[in-house]
Amino acid sequence: MALVTLKTEGKMAIIKLDNGVTNPIGPELILELSTVLKQVKSECNGMVLAGGQKFFSIGFDLPRLLKLDRPDMSDFFYGFQQALLDLFTLPMPTICAIAGHAVAGGSILALGCDYRIAGHEKTKLGLNEVRLGIPVPYLADLILRNIVEDRIANDLLYRGEFLESSEAVGIGLVDDLFSNEMVEEEAVNRVSEMSSLPPEAFAAIKENRVEAIRIRYEKNFRVKNERFLELWFSPPTQRLLHEAGKKF
Repeated sequence: MALVTLKTEGKMAIIKLDNGVTNPIGPELILELSTVLKQVKSECNGMVLAGGQKFFSIGFDLPRLLKLDRPDMSDFFYGFQQALLDLFTLPMPTICAIAGHAVAGGSILALGCDYRIAGHEKTKLGLNEVRLGIPVPYLADLILRNIVEDRIANDLLYRGEFLESSEAVGIGLVDDLFSNEMVEEEAVNRVSEMSSLPPEAFAAIKENRVEAIRIRYEKNFRVKNERFLELWFSPPTQRLLHEAGKKF
């Protein structure tokens, strides 16, 4: 059964994470997402990224990932970063439809889209990595600072707290709120409207926006990603991660 599904309506794509109720992010999901993103890039001119009604995504699949050795975890993490870069640089309008909680790695995937629309009913977002002994991955850090003010980004990263969607829209992390049932439909409507614009012009404008972050990431990603992996496998962090994994 596919963990990532792709539905097209004309030249518009709806990518949906479909890995159970919580949509945990593991190697297979990232492999499927990467494949789907390549197809969307070559065939479509607009995209919606969606998840489940209870969870957009709970983030990294800790019970699964904690069983991986350093080489396999490295393969997963570099693949996750590449999928995020592919999503971030798609030459078309993209909206993340957040009808359920989007935390940690779930929030990171949401950051990769141009816009984020969330449900206003008990929907949480946030980046709690620091509480688990790891940094928010470098690329996500760069993107976050492109979306919200630097001081707000610092507060989100340093504290590692989850926000209600109403708080997230107040700081610019989320662009708009709707009833949870209407989030995906509204995202589709907005992408349909934007994708009717001349695609080459839109792609050129978006390239200008993402270029500086792409270049900076490609220059520094190896050192930054290896630092993440060093911390991931450090004994103090492993203790925190195993404790967090019990909640899955």
